[in-house]
Amino acid sequence: MLKKGSKLNSILTGTCPRCQNESMYLVKNPLHFSKLIKMNEKCSHCGLRYEIEPSFFYGAMYVSYGLNVALSIAAFIVSYLFFKSSIKTAFIVIVIFNVILFPFVLRWSRNIYINMFVSYDKKFKK
Repeated sequence: MLKKGSKLNSILTGTCPRCQNESMYLVKNPLHFSKLIKMNEKCSHCGLRYEIEPSFFYGAMYVSYGLNVALSIAAFIVSYLFFKSSIKTAFIVIVIFNVILFPFVLRWSRNIYINMFVSYDKKFKK
């Protein structure tokens, strides 16, 4: 499932979508907030420029929106239906859930967005 060459591997690990040999980010830890979205300019292994065109990752905002909506619905269902909380409590859970997962969703959205345009190529050599 998370073997090299799968898009899911690249999305969850934040590795280069073309070669999957190195992280796209300067700091792998998404909880290091000052460097949360700092990315390498290009992959040192295959040479892929991560920002394919100027402002490329603005499109990741739409992916982030979709992820946040999906996670909010999941948090609501778990809180309201499974734990039988009130509506007010369920919405507080959604806000807390989104705040806690913010750095992960930000990176996942960038990873998903670049993986929509770049595919793994095991034959690619620099």
